Amino acid sequence: QHGRVKVKTTAQQEEEKKKEREKKLKIYVAARDACFAKRKEGVKDEEALELTQQLLSSNPDFATLWNQRREILTHLETIYDSELHFLESCLKVNPKSYGSWFHRGWVSSRLPRPNWVRELSLCDRCLSLDDRNFHCWDYRRMVVKMSGVSVEKELEFTDRLISSNFSNYSSWHYRSTLLTLLHPESPEPKSPSRDPQTHSHQYELVQNAFFTDPNDQSAWFYYRWLLGRGNFNCFVVLYFPTLATITLFCAFLFSQRTICDLPPGTISDITNEHNLTVHWSEKPTRRDCALYTGRSESWCRDSATDQELFRSELSVEKTSVLQSELESCNQLQELEPLNKWCLLTIILLMRALDPLGYEKETLAHFQTLKEVDPMRSAYYSDLCSKFMIENTILKMEYAEVRVFSISDKNLTTLCHLDQLLLVTHISLSSNQLCRLPLQFAMLQCLEVLEAENNLIEKLEGLYHLPKLEEVLLRNNKISSLADLEPLASCPKLKHLDLRGNPVSQSDGVEAELKTLLPNVTELLL
Repeated sequence: QHGRVKVKTTAQQEEEKKKEREKKLKIYVAARDACFAKRKEGVKDEEALELTQQLLSSNPDFATLWNQRREILTHLETIYDSELHFLESCLKVNPKSYGSWFHRGWVSSRLPRPNWVRELSLCDRCLSLDDRNFHCWDYRRMVVKMSGVSVEKELEFTDRLISSNFSNYSSWHYRSTLLTLLHPESPEPKSPSRDPQTHSHQYELVQNAFFTDPNDQSAWFYYRWLLGRGNFNCFVVLYFPTLATITLFCAFLFSQRTICDLPPGTISDITNEHNLTVHWSEKPTRRDCALYTGRSESWCRDSATDQELFRSELSVEKTSVLQSELESCNQLQELEPLNKWCLLTIILLMRALDPLGYEKETLAHFQTLKEVDPMRSAYYSDLCSKFMIENTILKMEYAEVRVFSISDKNLTTLCHLDQLLLVTHISLSSNQLCRLPLQFAMLQCLEVLEAENNLIEKLEGLYHLPKLEEVLLRNNKISSLADLEPLASCPKLKHLDLRGNPVSQSDGVEAELKTLLPNVTELLL
């Protein structure tokens, strides 16, 4: 047995570790209680400072102790560079400690001559170890602002990080904020210059990224942002629903409606055509609108064309750039036919350039997307539905057509109902719709709704529609009388088709429906 090292058993080792942890915990708790006692008594001395340092060195995420430490430093009026060295030791314990980074910013901003070059160097070191340390990114932005580092210099910094790692999402994001500062308004890409601030360089940089690693999402998100910069034009609809009011609709990102009274006697009858002028008080302009003979309503549009409803007007330069980017993405798609980011970007580029001309290709790409990325199939279906509705609206002849038909398109959601305010007949049959949304209630001119062969379970949107006369809901999923209650608020409803719905099989449903909807004269179950 001589000369042999006695090996401790696992149970013995665990017991010793437990005792060591308990010993450290007692020391930690004692120091913590001493800190709290001093704070309660209002004692702000060097001993209290030393106690907080002792605790924070092992646990830099104790926010209360950082607050106490700032109180002590403010009271002692002594903030030295040594505090920064202490903070570096805390960051080594936890590089993502919010309390440590915040305290470092507080200290740096109070030093008489802060060394911002040193602080930037610290950020560089930390980001080289973890390029997604968002606490460090926040601190760097503060240092850059306080020290006056130029936007151009920071762009060069992001260039270096991105060149070493195309997957550096934080750098791509930071780059977008810097370019916004450098170009507050989206610049026209007129020159093929390779200057880092020009669009051509931005496109080249991001293309290098997604051609190198097509499956990494960081560069694709930045690319989407870069392509999407621009302003959407507003259009205005003037609508005369009665002889007493004018309703103004302004569709931008959200639809707005303003109702104003016409002066008494402006329109005495509708047997003759009337030309009206509405003066806009918010800006020096006016809108002309005609109320035609025999009509009680009319509308007109502002300067935006049909093609500008859902996208911004493209200049020759922007069109050229987007067309070039589409060609680049198509080349990548030939190499990576199942890359979801590439497919989705191609769809968005096609939408920006010519939504109607590229409709067939868009539908094919959506089908591929749902096959290669089935977990997001519902998202792609909803987005495709949105685009198909937009295309249908663009095809409408607004001056006369009052019918909106989009049947058998696999729609899963409804949107842009604010563009259909004057439509009297809507056909949504043979789709995949599960509900009629609350926004349906804005369709005050709707008379006929066809929604057969869907998956509709709720009718919450069919509420207070004053002109609704006919609702066709054959072969849906309506299962209870309660689901039909919104229809009771539609005073002119005469025809209701519920054949093929579970509710039609309920006992006594016909009598209950006649009680719920006494004005319905033709009920099909």
